[in-house]
Amino acid sequence: MENNLRQVQENYARIQDAIAEAAVKSGRTPEDISFMAVTKTVAPELVNTAIDCGIRLLGENRVQEYQSKKEAYRQGIPVDFIGTLQSNKVKYLIGNIRMIQSVNKLSLAQEIERVAAKQNIRQDILLEVNIGGEDSKSGTAPEYLPELLEQVSQMPHVHVCGLMTIPPPSESTRFLEAMQELFLKTKDLQIPDTDMNILSMGMSDDYAQAIQYGSNLVRIGSALFGARNYQK
Repeated sequence: MENNLRQVQENYARIQDAIAEAAVKSGRTPEDISFMAVTKTVAPELVNTAIDCGIRLLGENRVQEYQSKKEAYRQGIPVDFIGTLQSNKVKYLIGNIRMIQSVNKLSLAQEIERVAAKQNIRQDILLEVNIGGEDSKSGTAPEYLPELLEQVSQMPHVHVCGLMTIPPPSESTRFLEAMQELFLKTKDLQIPDTDMNILSMGMSDDYAQAIQYGSNLVRIGSALFGARNYQK
């Protein structure tokens, strides 16, 4: 475990340097970029080591795993949900997490609205876009995004803060650029009661490139914690 802790510390420093370099190349500062630690299958001890290094945002993929680990994390660190979310599990997240980044359809937004209204909470979300049109990934198609955004904007207990995507790795540059263009076009719509402040794009293999294409929130797991162990 000691070796693993040291590796997380070294990985964190290396990633921070790469984020800073990419931010400057894109005309921004390192402080403009949020570095999320994605904690899927990662032991709480390693997550807390990353927090001690400076991580200030966690990303959870699975509701059940989040529930089993959240009490072991350093307290006060915000958590976003980034995985595919079933409507019947929304109730376990509202009031506990900062933001739901993976809202991919109207029915899910409607359930978030229903649960948040019961708690008198305005839940921050990102709309997930399937920028590559892949059957294996969730997310709304780009052409349907304006309609979905308009519908969700009318929900008083749901607040759209931006967009999230996972581009196809085989053609990453093409789709990173396409997502940047879509993000800017969506921002230009200036739909009331929404904000287009966050573009969540880029993971362990392409985060530096994603920053150069406008991402200001990168979601990094294996590059920080090492390869995932799905046997856990």
